[in-house]
Amino acid sequence: MKNNLKLILAFVAVGLLAGGGAAAAMWWSMPKPAAASPAAAAAKLAADTKVYKYLSLEKVVVMLRRSPGETVTHYMSTDLVIKVAEDKEKITKEHLPLLRSIAVKSLSSFPMEKAEYMTVDQFATEINRAFTENYARDHHEKPFAEVMIGKLIIE
Repeated sequence: MKNNLKLILAFVAVGLLAGGGAAAAMWWSMPKPAAASPAAAAAKLAADTKVYKYLSLEKVVVMLRRSPGETVTHYMSTDLVIKVAEDKEKITKEHLPLLRSIAVKSLSSFPMEKAEYMTVDQFATEINRAFTENYARDHHEKPFAEVMIGKLIIE
């Protein structure tokens, strides 16, 4: 009986050691997050401390492209919300007519068949892409963080 108890205890001890070793090996082989450079950490901290304001660009109305042979005219109306750092608010307000023009150009390129199935996020992505491309083409820094859709109506 005494030998059986020793044998059982030996198997339990070996099992615990094997389980602990397997857990340690899994922990050791897990991917570790890359250490951020001091410059990246400082940039992230600076980005987190910015105070943002939100500007409104209301009633951007465009006529959507028609399909060949279609006689019904379709319109899209949207209100844009522009996320801007507090220190860039004045410049962004001065750029509002330009932003309206870029938004009209971007949104009016959609045919009704595509626009009616797009989500608000897809429209916001397309508008942001158009703004980024326009500012890059003109070699200017974009004075705002992003543009969001506040209202979207397609008729």
